[in-house]
Amino acid sequence: MTASDTAFTECINPATGQSIGRSMLHTVADLQASIQTAQKAQPGWAALPVAERIGYIRRVRDYIVDNADKIAETISADNGKVRVDALATEILPAAMAASYYMRQAHRFLRARPIRPGNFFLLNKRSQLRRVPYGVAGIISPWNYPFAIPFSEVIMALLAGNAVILKTASQTQRVGRILEQSIRAAGLPAGIFQYINLPGRLAGDGFLENGIDKLFVTGSTETGKYLMRKAAETLTPLVLELGGNDAMLVCEDASLQRTVAGAIWGAFSNTGQSCAAIERIFVHATMYDPFLETLKPLVEGLRVGHDNDLNVDMGVMTTAKQTATVQEQLNDALQKGATIFAQSAAPEGANFLPAIVLTDTTPQMKVMQEETFGPLVAVTKVCNMKEAIRLANDSQYGLSASVWSRDRRKARNIARQLQAGAVMINDHLMSHGLAEAPWGGFKQSGIGRTHGRIGFDEMTQPQVIVDDCMPFVQKDLWWHPYSGKLYAGLRAILILLYGKGVKTRWEALGKIISRVPRMFSSKS
Repeated sequence: MTASDTAFTECINPATGQSIGRSMLHTVADLQASIQTAQKAQPGWAALPVAERIGYIRRVRDYIVDNADKIAETISADNGKVRVDALATEILPAAMAASYYMRQAHRFLRARPIRPGNFFLLNKRSQLRRVPYGVAGIISPWNYPFAIPFSEVIMALLAGNAVILKTASQTQRVGRILEQSIRAAGLPAGIFQYINLPGRLAGDGFLENGIDKLFVTGSTETGKYLMRKAAETLTPLVLELGGNDAMLVCEDASLQRTVAGAIWGAFSNTGQSCAAIERIFVHATMYDPFLETLKPLVEGLRVGHDNDLNVDMGVMTTAKQTATVQEQLNDALQKGATIFAQSAAPEGANFLPAIVLTDTTPQMKVMQEETFGPLVAVTKVCNMKEAIRLANDSQYGLSASVWSRDRRKARNIARQLQAGAVMINDHLMSHGLAEAPWGGFKQSGIGRTHGRIGFDEMTQPQVIVDDCMPFVQKDLWWHPYSGKLYAGLRAILILLYGKGVKTRWEALGKIISRVPRMFSSKS
């Protein structure tokens, strides 16, 4: 694969504004060539025993473990998150995911017999197989630039696909170290390829050049565009899009854990998470204690440069997203919201404090749109029925959480929430559970990643139906047709589902009279 010798993406540390490297930029022609190369290489990869593919992935995991500090430093410098976040929410989950999918790959890919559905068709034995799509394209975001694409790449490879990865332009250094991690496995040529292509070109480039399936994590607007584009070729998509996630606090919630969980869920990764807590609905009896406990902890959050690991929140990754958060804050304040608590923050274009709003209303942007930053709104509710209604009043449905000591009650509330993932007494970290499917309802996406369901997205189901009675000359319903055949087929319907013993007994006689036809070459 070639690229212009003079075309590069400049990698900028968002905290300092300084250049920290360059990543060679590719073209759509390069992407087209990569897809063609992958199409030629993929059949050989799919033909390898699963155990052999697992061996390659084990080398990837070992590379991550051996280079964890280097990867964390790269993520922090390129994305702006603190290294603890990088280790806890990207590197550790990636290693766990690789181990989980290696353990489960045989089971997920094993052909499974399908139990016959009817006595009259017992001779038709069906088997379900999982077949790789061929070449999987992955477009990943800048907020979790290592962990999000990693699991998709690993699942796709284990399933027998070739993979072409395009990571975000804003975090190319992370993309490149992820590329190094995968290439450490020594994969056959063409099975994994890395593309650095501007986002405005990537989706069209994949869909117009024969990609077999495309996995995209991005904005809802991007997802809608790609669905329209994919319809032209009926290319299957998996889309993980935006969120405006709700946290529901019951009257019997553990105060200390709930407040600590709210801070984690809202401000981890500087709030730049699709599943970050953005709306908190607190039962009236818990509202004042919740806020009183929350305020000093938010004000004490340490925001700044991650020089010595003693920082709680880093910098916003992009100036564009910083402006979006500021716009939502201004909109809320103009419409009557109050800043209840706010941390300190150093001077700098992309540094934002952690902010808690109260006195919010459903009409505010912060309550309806994805914020993707360290801004969270707390609302008092009379009861949990009202909390459920308000939580579901959103175009999004990615994830949510319920906080209560009564886990049975919490599960009942969880089942009423319109979200793809609901956690009880925790938030945000479900993406780190390799076994748990990840994806949303409504405009938060389509399809799933992670878990068996996510692994199945990497393959197509193929059923093989084997007639175990090849000595039979013809099936009962085959040509030539006749009135007697019609009567015999109708008799099967009556025998199976008719009423009355006599009627069904008579039907059996008609069926038996037609059985010799199946063993004769004549009609």
